[in-house]
Amino acid sequence: MDHPFTVVVAIDFGTTSSGYAFSFTQDPEAIHMMRRWEGGDPGVANQKSPTSLLLTPELKFHSFGFAARDNYHDLDPEEAQHWLYFDKFKMKIHSTTDLTMETELEAVSGRKVRAIDVFSHALRFFRVHALKEVKDQSSSLLEGDEVRWVITVPAVWRQPAKQFMREAAYLAGLVSPDTPEQLLIALEPEAASIYCRKLRLHQVIDLSLRPMTNGLSLESDGSRPFDSSFRQAREQLRKARHSRTFLVERGTGELWSEMQTGDRYIVADCGGGTVDLTVHQIEQPQGTLKELYKVSGGPYGAVGVDLAFEAMLCKIFGEDFIESFKAKRPAAWVDLTIAFEARKRTATPGRSNALNISLPFSFIDFYKRYRGQSVETALRKSNMNIVKWSSQGMLRLTPEAMNELFQPTINNIIKHIEELMQRQEVQGVRFLFLVGGFAESPMLQRAAQNALGQTCRIIIPQDVGLTILKGAVLFGLDPTVVRVRRCPLTYGVGVLNRFVEGRHPRDKLLVKEGRDWCTDILDRFVSVDQSVALGEVVRRSYTPARSGQRKIIINIYCSVSDDVVYISDPGVRKCGAITLDLPEALPGAVAGAERREIRATMQFGDTEIKVTAVDMVTNQTVRAAIDFLSN
Repeated sequence: MDHPFTVVVAIDFGTTSSGYAFSFTQDPEAIHMMRRWEGGDPGVANQKSPTSLLLTPELKFHSFGFAARDNYHDLDPEEAQHWLYFDKFKMKIHSTTDLTMETELEAVSGRKVRAIDVFSHALRFFRVHALKEVKDQSSSLLEGDEVRWVITVPAVWRQPAKQFMREAAYLAGLVSPDTPEQLLIALEPEAASIYCRKLRLHQVIDLSLRPMTNGLSLESDGSRPFDSSFRQAREQLRKARHSRTFLVERGTGELWSEMQTGDRYIVADCGGGTVDLTVHQIEQPQGTLKELYKVSGGPYGAVGVDLAFEAMLCKIFGEDFIESFKAKRPAAWVDLTIAFEARKRTATPGRSNALNISLPFSFIDFYKRYRGQSVETALRKSNMNIVKWSSQGMLRLTPEAMNELFQPTINNIIKHIEELMQRQEVQGVRFLFLVGGFAESPMLQRAAQNALGQTCRIIIPQDVGLTILKGAVLFGLDPTVVRVRRCPLTYGVGVLNRFVEGRHPRDKLLVKEGRDWCTDILDRFVSVDQSVALGEVVRRSYTPARSGQRKIIINIYCSVSDDVVYISDPGVRKCGAITLDLPEALPGAVAGAERREIRATMQFGDTEIKVTAVDMVTNQTVRAAIDFLSN
């Protein structure tokens, strides 16, 4: 690593919560976590802050995290309708099929603003905070180009979304577009995997070692089904919290000494918005990682439980009322979702008593005025026996109700992991690591152990919500640690080939200068699920169609299946473009030099697709760019 970087700062930009951590390249074993945030929720030891952003009515940045939440809460209801509060906005980037720089996000109050602006406001906030903290801890003066930034994204994100994050970082001033190598995009489960390599036994919980009797824990009081050793570990963690510096093993941790070379493991990153599954193999003695199957997953994060709660409220009180309440009392709506989230964290499978969620007074009041009847009446009439009303103004969710809210999301996660384990390439997996915020949920832990505990050992790192953040720092210190990746899609370009009678369809025939050509043939760069090692390249040569041409633009096509011949086949779509800038030919150049050859080199083995190009006549580098956002 010949890096001029003196410090690596990683930002874990999550759906529900975000944070940063950093490490100095001189002392790479120490990872420094961000400062505790002001205004945390009681009972949650917060190393990360909610991914919430508040903009003024003039669209200026106001606050982020707990501060944004609290300030929004304190606004007058009339005023709040003009302010823009965003939370869980990262999901939109995953679900938008035609993402561009103009894609918009809707604030809770309904006002819209460009998504790229929302993301760059958040990243700019992190930049300011992180740099201030790094400067406090470093003796020397920091220049901007000494910082390497790492931003995490879900592995299931496609190229446009990764490029979108990069553009937002440029806009936020993290790095300049002229030095793109200063910013790395890290894949969340990959980062988790890099950190898991370093774990020691006392830093993990092994679900398979827990005593279970007929699916319930031995603790009769129905409290958290964790054994006391976990409690003690938690205590030590809490004591160590104020130091905020984690030491990482130099080699691989002792957990791996049990793993033979060639052992395979799955990392399931269960976050707020998405679930990402990666299959890795450790290559000894260097400890590098090799991906065995293309990443899979989907939008099955913990947010699914919140959405199920919202759907339940719509069922009881009517969708029209909920929509109206959101629009007229946006801050109270946010309060209600926060109250639910806090209770959601305490849900356990063996619980016998109900969970209480207090409804904001404005909800009760607004409902009475809206419907002319009380919340209590609505509950009675709804025939939802699993939700009761308590005289203290609370919704009582019975354990059955909680199960109903969790089940669809958890079932999706388990089904996904089971399908992955059925794959030929994934046979013989010995360990399953559960990471990400949702992995803290005993509901998910129990379901995973019941469904998968027979086939492999399920391991949960202790500070499971911070696993990705720490791994992202390690990735920034050494991006070559993941040596082989799998292509998520087939990529290629459309080309002309000689027309072969009987093999090519007539509608693809193009006659040019007396020759028969077949159009639209897909020239593959890489195939779906193909292994690509770091530094492995695909080369193609292109010639300008006419002299004096200033640019060559090559459309890139992609497909989820490899079974395609033409770019017009079903499932093939145009997903991006490569632009090659042609410098003017030198005056007095030989006439024959009109047939210039530009050789483009593409890299698919990294977390992002990269392209470079050379003019073969002059041997000069040609400006080459690859764009997935302006389709």
